Amino acid sequence: MPYRSVNPATGEVLKTFPEHTDEQARTPDNPAYRQEFFGPAALIFPAKDEEEAIAIANDSPFGLGGSVYTSDIERGKRVASRMETGMVFINYPDVSLPELPFGGVKRSGYGKELSGLGIEEFVNRS
Repeated sequence: MPYRSVNPATGEVLKTFPEHTDEQARTPDNPAYRQEFFGPAALIFPAKDEEEAIAIANDSPFGLGGSVYTSDIERGKRVASRMETGMVFINYPDVSLPELPFGGVKRSGYGKELSGLGIEEFVNRS
């Protein structure tokens, strides 16, 4: 049963959210462990420390984007710099603006779109 946000004055359904499901995809033997998910979905993998968290993040054939959530921004930058992904966000799920490059690595893309980097993909150089 999905969760619903309802306007109490009108009864209008404002938003519908899917119900939480714990698929136990936390081990490499589960096929979902190596799938590329798009929202609204989130996979959560517990890690014992920073090193294991980075290893889990990089143990994927995909690399479109990732997020680091922390109260220590410098630590977040350090962790983000070691993630094998096209885009990494700190304390935010994602950002897409025309002036920011967009794109992934591994099986999640070839090159960048948008920004000055994106236009370079369409330029022939001699």
